[in-house]
Amino acid sequence: MIGPDALGGMGTGVLAQFACLAAALSYAFAGVFGRRFRSMGVTPLATAAGQVSASSLILLPIMLLVDRPWELAMPHLATWGAVLGVGILSSALAYVLYFRILAVAGATNLLLVTFLVPVSAILLGALALGEALQSRHFIGMALIGGGLAFIDGRMPRLVVQRWRELRTGSDLTRQRRPVTRMLPRRRSCRGGGTGRSAPDSR
Repeated sequence: MIGPDALGGMGTGVLAQFACLAAALSYAFAGVFGRRFRSMGVTPLATAAGQVSASSLILLPIMLLVDRPWELAMPHLATWGAVLGVGILSSALAYVLYFRILAVAGATNLLLVTFLVPVSAILLGALALGEALQSRHFIGMALIGGGLAFIDGRMPRLVVQRWRELRTGSDLTRQRRPVTRMLPRRRSCRGGGTGRSAPDSR
């Protein structure tokens, strides 16, 4: 979903680019690390509440030092609604589902959901914002779907099963094919070359 235009600014914000890579790496480690909560007997709701609360407490002093909200204008109701939507739906509820799927399906299947983020973003942009979809968007979504099918193992199993069915069908056809045997000709005792035995004159 990222085109070649995104590579035009490589090197201009190295720290920001490394921060994005570190965030993706920590997200991958979080799925593997979070598996232990199930063995510890911690429910997904408690795990999600602890993570969101701890991250809010960590970011609170940084937010006060960097943004200085007392110097900003009072936000509008639409801004408060967006903040509540991001906090409740996109963070709190999402992490409850995150840790529940982690406990049931495992880290590998859980992290496959991240491939659907650009697909959902493009579809929501087209439905809610009226953005125009181009052919490259559909190609990218098809590649993501194919990649998920290969990683999940369904498509390779389907290909192998189909190949075995075709191979079994060809073997059965070969077994049912009639076999014609060439019977050897009997040579004449008199060398006449007619292929028939000479009658007995006795």
